[in-house]
Amino acid sequence: MTKTELFKNAIAVIEATSVENKAELIEGLNHEVELLARKASTPRKPTKTQLENETLKATIVERLTAVDQPMTIKEMQESFEGFAELSNQRITHLLTDLRKAGMVARTYVKKVPYFAIGREEGIEEGE
Repeated sequence: MTKTELFKNAIAVIEATSVENKAELIEGLNHEVELLARKASTPRKPTKTQLENETLKATIVERLTAVDQPMTIKEMQESFEGFAELSNQRITHLLTDLRKAGMVARTYVKKVPYFAIGREEGIEEGE
């Protein structure tokens, strides 16, 4: 149960009972619901990691465009500057985001995934 739901349920309980200062209680709870709604709608700045990931994604696209041939994650770690210290899982996550955006396509050669610039057919959000 969220805080908003909790406050709305409390309002319903208070309205159904005969409590002293009923109007003040309901007004106070409605104010809290309003504050939560305002907080939820406030735009948030991207985190340091999110900004770093965007830079890494741009590097992947730039380098894959330059080599103009499919590459494995291991090849990216070996040849892209700054990628040696990145984990295989992190690069996979970045490539998955790029695949969902339609910028990178994945193909398999003997069960080894290769990535290249291009649009991949049939990729969905859950993949």
